[in-house]
Amino acid sequence: MAGMIPDITLNDGTTIPQLGFGVFQIDPAQTAQAVRTALDIGYRHIDTAEMYGNEAEVGAGVRAAGLAREDVFITSKLHNGCHRPDDARAAFRSTLDALRTDYLDLFLIHWPLPTRYGGDFVTTWKVLEEFKDGGRARSIGVSNFQVPHLERLADEADLVPAVNQIEAHPYFTNDEVRAYGAKNGIVTQAWSPIAQGAVLGDPSIADLAEQVGRTPAQVVLRWHVQRGDVIFPKSVTPKRIEENFQLFDFQLDDAAMEQVTLLDQGEAGRQGANPDTFDYLPT
Repeated sequence: MAGMIPDITLNDGTTIPQLGFGVFQIDPAQTAQAVRTALDIGYRHIDTAEMYGNEAEVGAGVRAAGLAREDVFITSKLHNGCHRPDDARAAFRSTLDALRTDYLDLFLIHWPLPTRYGGDFVTTWKVLEEFKDGGRARSIGVSNFQVPHLERLADEADLVPAVNQIEAHPYFTNDEVRAYGAKNGIVTQAWSPIAQGAVLGDPSIADLAEQVGRTPAQVVLRWHVQRGDVIFPKSVTPKRIEENFQLFDFQLDDAAMEQVTLLDQGEAGRQGANPDTFDYLPT
């Protein structure tokens, strides 16, 4: 079944499965089983982060599924408290240790934190370039970067991020950042693809779901897929994990795509923090 999922080629020549499984806010005690379930269903891409506190359990779930390491695409992200170079190196080592792997398929700066560290995320990015040069991160990217942040990396760094993982969903299509990515070879990954569930009760989505004989979640996730973005919905419910996988045997026509896109509320639709002001450093 995994062969159903399209791969997207990144700007460094590696590929990423367009559909993955996310573990944000999954209790560590439930994470290994959820990851195992997802991999058994056919997912081959797992998205975690140091700040999620469940990297070790992700690794356990991957091992429990009995798949070869090279058959599972694993992403993690740098802890907000570890942007200084030596801290970033130590944090990356601890991620590899927690996952019990020699490399990551993708490692991201989790947030730009422009009001922290003297506004310097470029030095942090250059440390990620080290990880890629050394082969311990096959690809590197960023998360929650706005257009000015990306422009600064373009001016001051050697490598263009392979991906930018941003909030994007029908209520907040985030098209300015997506358009910059498309123009500059940066793949968009959409986090919170169903707006933490907020869009599922929308009458417009319910109407489309009825028309195509799918669930509201499948309609929204299919919209993301047809926009060309990478998504990794999360759930601990096996039925829903399987349902979220069933996206590649139907299509939305142009009118349906437009109907979903018209739900955009701009900045008012944002569910998460604004990257320009977000400055959270976990203790």
